[in-house]
Amino acid sequence: MKRLVILGGGYGGVRVAERMLTNDLPDNVFVTLVDRMPFHGLKTEYYALAAGTEPELAVRVPFPSDPRLNVKHGEVMHIDLEQRSVHFAGGDTLEYDWLVIALGCEDRYHNIPGADQFTHSIQTLGATRKTYEAVNNVGPYGQITIVGAGLSGVELASELRESRTDLNIRILDRGENILSPFPKKLRDYASQWFIEHDVQIVSMAQVNRVEQGVVYNHDQPLASDAIVWTAGIQANRIVRDLPVEHDNSGRVILNQYHQIPNYPNVYVVGDCASLPYAPSAQLAEVQGDQIALVLKADIKGEALPASLPGFKLKGTLGSLGKKEGFGVMGKISLVGSMPRVLKSGVLWMYKKHLG
Repeated sequence: MKRLVILGGGYGGVRVAERMLTNDLPDNVFVTLVDRMPFHGLKTEYYALAAGTEPELAVRVPFPSDPRLNVKHGEVMHIDLEQRSVHFAGGDTLEYDWLVIALGCEDRYHNIPGADQFTHSIQTLGATRKTYEAVNNVGPYGQITIVGAGLSGVELASELRESRTDLNIRILDRGENILSPFPKKLRDYASQWFIEHDVQIVSMAQVNRVEQGVVYNHDQPLASDAIVWTAGIQANRIVRDLPVEHDNSGRVILNQYHQIPNYPNVYVVGDCASLPYAPSAQLAEVQGDQIALVLKADIKGEALPASLPGFKLKGTLGSLGKKEGFGVMGKISLVGSMPRVLKSGVLWMYKKHLG
C-alpha cells in the first residue's frame, strides 16, 4: 500500500481529496485526510457566526464520503520531513509516502504587546465560538473594536452592525482607506455604508499595545468591551517550524509543481504556500486542482507535465450585511445588492456540491 496523507480539511485540502478520489486512482493508494474537526468549516463565513447572524450548522459541510478515504481526527504537533512522518498530540504517529500540507493560517500580531492575549479571533471555529460569546455578551451601548479593515474586518463589522444596532462599533485601520487592495469604487462604497450605519472608521491607526479592555492607538487608550483582531495572517506554526525556505509570512517557498524543492513528495496548498496572490479560498481550490494533477502523475510514475496552467481566479466577493456587498470580477467592480446575491449563490452551490 502507498499512503497519501492530507493535513487539513479546509478548502485546499478538501479539493485535493476530491480530485484524487477518481476512477483512475491506483488501487494500492490509501488516502487519509487529517483534521481536528469532524467536518469542513467554511472559514470565509466565520464572520457571520461571530456576529450571531448565522448558526454554526450553516458553516459546516461534511467531508467527502468515499470508501477509499480515511478521515483521522487529531491535533498535528510536528512534521518530520526526513522520516516521512506526522506526529500528533497524545503521541500518535502517521507515516506517509506523499504528503499534502493544508494546515491554513493563524493571526499575525506583528509583535504588538498583548494583542495575542487580549483580542478575539475568527481564524478557527473554536476561536470564533469564543468571539461570538464575547461579542454578544456585550450589553447595549457597549463598545466593540475591530482591529484591521481588510475583507474579514469589514464583513465582521457590517454583519455585527445589522445584528446589534445597539452597539458602538469602531474599526481601526493602518491605511488611509479600508479595503486597501480593492478598487476605489469599492472602498468608497463600503466607507459610505459604514458612515450611513454609524460605524466609526479610524484611519492611519497605529496600535502600540493591547491590554484587557483597552487598545492603544498612537499610545492613546481606547476603551473596549470586546476587541477582535483581523489585522493580518501568517502560515500555521507547524509550517513555520519546518526546516525549509519561507517567505516573510512564514509560507513555504515551492517549486513550479507546488512541491517543497528538497522534498518533492511533499506538497503545500492554501495559506501555507507562498504564491504571487493574496490568500483566499478560491486560490486554495485552484492550487488544489493543480496539485492533484501532479500527484496523480507522480503516483503513477508518469512524467510530470512540462508546465502547469496559470491560475484563473474568478474574482472576489464581499458582504456588507445581508443585503449589500461588493466585488471584483476581472476588471469590473460591483457594488450594491447584486454582489451580495452572487456571494450567497456561490456559497449555496459550494455547500450543495460538497454536501
